Amino acid sequence: MADNTDKVGGNVDGQFYVDSNCIDCDLCRQTAPDNFTRNEDEGYTFVSKQPENDEEHQACLDAMEECPVEAIGDDG
Repeated sequence: MADNTDKVGGNVDGQFYVDSNCIDCDLCRQTAPDNFTRNEDEGYTFVSKQPENDEEHQACLDAMEECPVEAIGDDG
C-alpha cells in the first residue's frame, strides 16, 4: 500500500498520489494518461491532475489496482 508520508515530488493535491516505491513502469501512464505524468529527470511518475469526471476516476482506480509495486495511493 502506498504511503502518503512518502509522496514523490510533483503530485498535485487531492485524492490520488504516487509514493517513492514507483519504479517508472509506465502502466499508470498508459491506464490513466490524463492523470499521470513522468518525471524524466528523476525516473518516476506522479499525479499531475486529479480526476475530473467518472471516467478519469475509474482510470485512476484501475491504475492503482494494477500498479505492480503498490506505489499509487488513494486518500479519498
